[in-house]
Amino acid sequence: MVGQSRKWMMLIATTWVQAFTGTNFDFSSYSSTLKTVLGISQVQLNYLSVASDMGKAFGWCSGVSLMYLPLWVVMFMAAFLGLLGYGVQWFVIKQVITLPYFLVFLLCLVAGCSICWFNTVCFVLCIRNFANSRALALSLTISFNGVSAALYTLIANAINPDDDTLYLFLNALVPLLASSLALIPILRQPPLQLLSTDAVSQDSFIFIILNVLAVITGLYLLLLNSLSSEASRARILLVGALILLLLPLCLPGIVCGRNWARHNIHTSFCLDGSTFSLVDPDDLELHKELLGSDYNNSLSVSNSFCVTNREGFFKKVMEKGRLTVLGEEHPARLLVHRWDFWLYYLAYFCGGTIGLVYSNNLGQIAQSRGFYSQISTVVTLYSSFSFFGRLLSAAPDFLRDKVYFARTGWLAVALVPTPIAFFLLAASGSEVALHAGTAMIGLSSGFVFSAAVSITSELFGPNSASVNHNILITNIPIGSLLYGLLAALVYDSNVKSYSQENSLGEAMVCMGRDCYQKTFIYWGCISLLGLISSFLLFLRTKPAYDHLERNRSRAQYS
Repeated sequence: MVGQSRKWMMLIATTWVQAFTGTNFDFSSYSSTLKTVLGISQVQLNYLSVASDMGKAFGWCSGVSLMYLPLWVVMFMAAFLGLLGYGVQWFVIKQVITLPYFLVFLLCLVAGCSICWFNTVCFVLCIRNFANSRALALSLTISFNGVSAALYTLIANAINPDDDTLYLFLNALVPLLASSLALIPILRQPPLQLLSTDAVSQDSFIFIILNVLAVITGLYLLLLNSLSSEASRARILLVGALILLLLPLCLPGIVCGRNWARHNIHTSFCLDGSTFSLVDPDDLELHKELLGSDYNNSLSVSNSFCVTNREGFFKKVMEKGRLTVLGEEHPARLLVHRWDFWLYYLAYFCGGTIGLVYSNNLGQIAQSRGFYSQISTVVTLYSSFSFFGRLLSAAPDFLRDKVYFARTGWLAVALVPTPIAFFLLAASGSEVALHAGTAMIGLSSGFVFSAAVSITSELFGPNSASVNHNILITNIPIGSLLYGLLAALVYDSNVKSYSQENSLGEAMVCMGRDCYQKTFIYWGCISLLGLISSFLLFLRTKPAYDHLERNRSRAQYS
């Protein structure tokens, strides 16, 4: 009983860490000021955002560190990396010190490493403590990373709404404070234990409560953040947001109360067969069954599928080297030889990553269209819808018993709004189009970011997920460089120089729809390629997912 309460306290602490460490999402809030202070071009500014994303390329360092150091030590190492990376940048943007561009680039890289290390710590906590409901735990905690920009906007407005440099100061200190608050629950992790059917049902009930609270938090930040332009109102709204984040602390009491009710009330009535569960208790053993006695059955299913679909070049290509079972461990060497992995890589590269690059450019996009005063509003909109997209990634688990659909199929559906949004932005320069397109891209990319951890675990093995997922997200710095450079070159080709009266010279600012119109068309075509790749991945993995579901159903009704 005590162990169960400690488990939920740890999960809540993980959501706090995620909520306050998505510091890369507020880059657009201060990027224009940073560009002016450094006196750099749009291409050079893009390289700074690329440097932040390059931290993903060093994600393996956090995994290696966890092999030799306690988890809490790695968490504080991430906090101090952020303190260094963002703190010195704050001194630069406040013009307290002057650094060459190359050193600012390195500071952005250090800050990006901090974000990746925090994410790895949170992934490991969820995977270790929620083996039966890993996907639900991951989607819930990762979703809170999407509200970081909205929370930082509230905090900044509560201090001084007119100071954009505050974001860097907050990026440096707030993650360290959040890590300190999460330290005790993380240190008191319960021992690993197998759960009974009743315990699994109880976990499902609590996940429903947590997701409801998460939706309320997201709606609160989305709908009321626009009222935070004044410091006094921002302080009131910030208090409300913090209360919503602290509200899940009541969960240990709910656990105790529900257990008391089950033992003292439930036993007085005959309620056999009425238990509710989002997670099948046999799921833990399912991968072993698939890789053991059912492996031959899966091969026969795959072979029969091949026999009936042997005609045609396209079908032969689709069947070559496809995954036959889920959960089989793939070391890195085997992973890179899988066609399914490269389809998955391309879908992420052209879907989720392009959404992240869009968020990095939001400051200049809003400025070029004459909505400079609304930059924080647009950034909050992207952040909030990214949050809802991450929450929606739990849909395959919530709807599993009613509407079964392979998780790779959900991924394909989630990528549909992205090309639509880019073509809408290219066709219209209105404020409504900017808000609608930002919301759709945030929703789509948020789903991809959250669902990817579970998909990687299912397709290529849960034990190898920490390494394999870090290989997958190497596409983020590559995409950040290529997509951002494309946008910057189009931007600078349309730029009109106008004098900024400061000691650092002249800032290059582009105004009008032409600054990003071609970029949106290019990005829309690229995201269509990602959608096609995700659909092909779904077709290739569908037989394996169908076999998994048949096996689960047999275990459930046997």
